[in-house]
Amino acid sequence: MLLMASYYFYMCWKVEYILLIVASTLVDYTAGIMMGRQTDKSKRVLFLVMSLITNLGLLFTFKYFNFFSENLNEAFSQVNIMYRVPELHVLLPVGISFYTFQTLSYTIDVYYGKFKPEKHLGYFALYVAFFPQLVAGPIERFSRLSPQLKEKHPFQYDNLANGLRLILYGLFIKMVIADNLSVYVDEIYANPTGFNALSVLQGVFFYSFQIYSDFYGYSLIAIGSARMMGVHIMDNFNTPYLARNIAEFWQRWHISLSTWFRDYVYFPIGGNRVQKSRWVFNIMVVFVVSGLWHGANWTFIIWGGLFGILYLSEAAINRRFRFKAVKNPYSAGHLLLSLKTFVLVTFLWVFFRSSNFNEAVDVLQTLFSNWTIEDSFIVKPKVWFLLILFIISDMILYNSRFDKWVGTKHTMVRW
Repeated sequence: MLLMASYYFYMCWKVEYILLIVASTLVDYTAGIMMGRQTDKSKRVLFLVMSLITNLGLLFTFKYFNFFSENLNEAFSQVNIMYRVPELHVLLPVGISFYTFQTLSYTIDVYYGKFKPEKHLGYFALYVAFFPQLVAGPIERFSRLSPQLKEKHPFQYDNLANGLRLILYGLFIKMVIADNLSVYVDEIYANPTGFNALSVLQGVFFYSFQIYSDFYGYSLIAIGSARMMGVHIMDNFNTPYLARNIAEFWQRWHISLSTWFRDYVYFPIGGNRVQKSRWVFNIMVVFVVSGLWHGANWTFIIWGGLFGILYLSEAAINRRFRFKAVKNPYSAGHLLLSLKTFVLVTFLWVFFRSSNFNEAVDVLQTLFSNWTIEDSFIVKPKVWFLLILFIISDMILYNSRFDKWVGTKHTMVRW
């Protein structure tokens, strides 16, 4: 029933693209079964390669083919080669980046013998398509999610109550905070040179909370939906804007993706158990690939590369001066470090939000030059009130979660 519900959920968006999920499921199921039958690693790797080519091939075709064809055509024109690589005019399948990484984690773990392959096709298909986290994560691991899908989950009031609390709070963050901020952000980025620096600064500031609220709110709704059925999926955000540095930021932001890149990209290419120059290369590879994962545009690659540079710069500074850790999140030292990290991350979001490099440059140039009082950007007071309310609530929930925090309070406080 859950599998059919999950397929129905996805087909409500576009019926034909359910075939992509089914194809990915069948390939990875077969790859897992065949790897389980082989003791020779050289034979096992053939089925891992089959999984990688199929999944990454589908992802490349739908998400990155046009990006690479456009850049190839531009390169050809620069050297007077009269040939154009054709482009695909197809709709990007929603959630393809998420379920592709989820199925790849399964085949890679089976290859390394971390667990035995799933023999039941229905349960494996459900792991791939489980509807709460199908289209936008969190990216779950097979060893964590699959056993829960096989367990019997009797109705429990606590699961229902906590699940609904997460959904309610997630809807507030998504629909009240993110959607209200997006109106102003869209206006600023549509014409960044038409406003003064203070107005653009508000737009840039608002986008930091728009993207956080948008994704954090969805993640809470997904976690809450699964929780109502007795299934626990991983937390994806943990007050990231209270992080003291870039490294900690990525331990708190989009946690399921950060840990995926750590386990399936960073560690396999050597991690930090290599020479310093190779470690720097490994860090940059992870951040650049992470940027490309978010979107097929040079702005995402630049965004990832700048994050890598900041990460390495802070690591070098910390090694040089050996700063003491500030553990109290509400101390002046911690808040100052968090403010520094927030400012850096906010400026990097400019590249993430901009549709192209020139737009990002326009935003930054206006931000650092046009300090006039003309063309001021008027924001409704209620938007600031709601945003401040969310910021305060997020600070209260440091290293906690809404359902866990509010569930311990008196009935009146909860309501």
